[in-house]
Amino acid sequence: MTTVTIMPSGKTIEASEGMTLLAAILSADETLSHKCDGNASCGTCHIFLLEGRKGVSKIAREENEKLDAVVGVGSKSRLACQAKVLGTENIKIELLGFDS
Repeated sequence: MTTVTIMPSGKTIEASEGMTLLAAILSADETLSHKCDGNASCGTCHIFLLEGRKGVSKIAREENEKLDAVVGVGSKSRLACQAKVLGTENIKIELLGFDS
């Protein structure tokens, strides 16, 4: 199991290998917009991956293309619906205070 810390609330949860960060966030009773049901087509589940980059799946072409169209993207940006927990290291993410 991987520990996922969600900022700014500081909540920590256990996430199993293969689980998306979106599923982990929602299981922690956190709110994160996700209009396309995890299909990388809306960009509303944009988060920052603060720690544990090697603990999640690599960015696929579809996610990268969607991130190119999202406001406020940086080097730590991921779509929570596409980033899957690999179980190799703990993860710290930041929920953003605006809808993309």
